[in-house]
Amino acid sequence: MADHESIQKLALALVNELTESGKAVATAESCTGGWIAKAITDIPGSSAVFGYGIVSYSNGAKESVLGVQSQTLEDYGAVSKPAVEEMSKGSLRLSGADIAVAVSGVAGPAGGTEDKPVGTVWFAWAIREGSNVKIESSCQHFDGDRDLVRELTVAHALQGLRERIAS
Repeated sequence: MADHESIQKLALALVNELTESGKAVATAESCTGGWIAKAITDIPGSSAVFGYGIVSYSNGAKESVLGVQSQTLEDYGAVSKPAVEEMSKGSLRLSGADIAVAVSGVAGPAGGTEDKPVGTVWFAWAIREGSNVKIESSCQHFDGDRDLVRELTVAHALQGLRERIAS
């Protein structure tokens, strides 16, 4: 379970690790509405490692800002592996960062379906490796109300960034 204090600790550790490694991070957020970027930028000195946070709540924003293909959204929906992978690549491309995280999910209380119930969140991390980009993605199902789903999403995204910075 995440809470504001644990999110703050994760963000502090992430900013310290990014600073030590000389790497920069970017975000592409839908269901969290900028909360991942806020957690990072709440840390003093984060401007040295964070330059871009994109909130692409609508499909139109995902397409026009991040370059998500309309066919991807039509075929799979915004809450899908292909959509978050394209979001993470778009964020990395725009920012020039070394790593980017993208999230899209169904935070609730409405909007869930049988295939994508409330609490379903897709994550993608785009990691720059020289001239190549490696994408890692996963789907999580969080139980709780809208605030808890979003809070758990932020914590999971930050932890995922930390794990990928360390490797």
